Amino acid sequence: MTGRHDRRRNVDEVIFADEVGIEYGVYGEFRLKSAYQPIFAPRGRFLKAVAVEGLVEPQRASRPVAPPVFFDGVPASDRLFVETMCRMLHLRNFRNIGVDGLDLFFNYNPLINDHLGRALAEIRLMTRHLGELGLYPAMLVCEITEQAADDKVLVGLVREMRRDGIRIAIDDFGTGHSTEERMALLAPDIVKIDGAWFAEFCRHAAAERFFRPLVSMLHDRGAKVLVEGIEQSVHLRVALDGGVDLLQGFHLARPALAGTIFNEEPLAIDVLLGMDNKVVPLHQRR
Repeated sequence: MTGRHDRRRNVDEVIFADEVGIEYGVYGEFRLKSAYQPIFAPRGRFLKAVAVEGLVEPQRASRPVAPPVFFDGVPASDRLFVETMCRMLHLRNFRNIGVDGLDLFFNYNPLINDHLGRALAEIRLMTRHLGELGLYPAMLVCEITEQAADDKVLVGLVREMRRDGIRIAIDDFGTGHSTEERMALLAPDIVKIDGAWFAEFCRHAAAERFFRPLVSMLHDRGAKVLVEGIEQSVHLRVALDGGVDLLQGFHLARPALAGTIFNEEPLAIDVLLGMDNKVVPLHQRR
């Protein structure tokens, strides 16, 4: 098997285009496809799509495979290669959404990119090619997906991306390692509230009253607040009452494979608040 460093350089060799120009990656018996989940902002009594998060749908024998099943099977020596391939697919397929004014969130695991020199080189390579894809750094939001990373790597990575104009988001706020320390260390532009944590929080009768001060605290630190995992009308109500800036979840819109027609129509909040939750999550983030 080829080593990690060599495979990272040869990522272009395993990315192909289908008959309509949508790109996909090949890794072993898997075909990796880009999917984009809309991220919404409140606009009066409506929610307007303002961004998408790039996700990957692994397929084996033309059938979807749960992302954790696929990623758990990737050996450590290939994880950087696979993450780089996924990110390149999301960047390259983004133009096929066909909607102006959307930002693109992409995931970045600093534990995979644990060597500062390699991590910085990879980011510089990515930003050099953005223009060729019709993208520019201010459109991009990097989600730091793993909190248990070396502070030196994290700080260097964030400084490099900010220098280029890429915004930084802390993912899964409310879980894992000290969010207070990470907030102070990275000063993120956006904080993503963990969906599972938020769903549990919403079960409390006074959820709205206790959530509002948390949002205010994050705003005071200069961060916008995004709640992910909105799967029921109660989640939406608590998030909106709390004054969040951005929302994401299956109650609003599912991820759609690259090349799918993007629905630009704003969503009526009153309708969403009256909907029963009948959504069964089929995708998981990556």
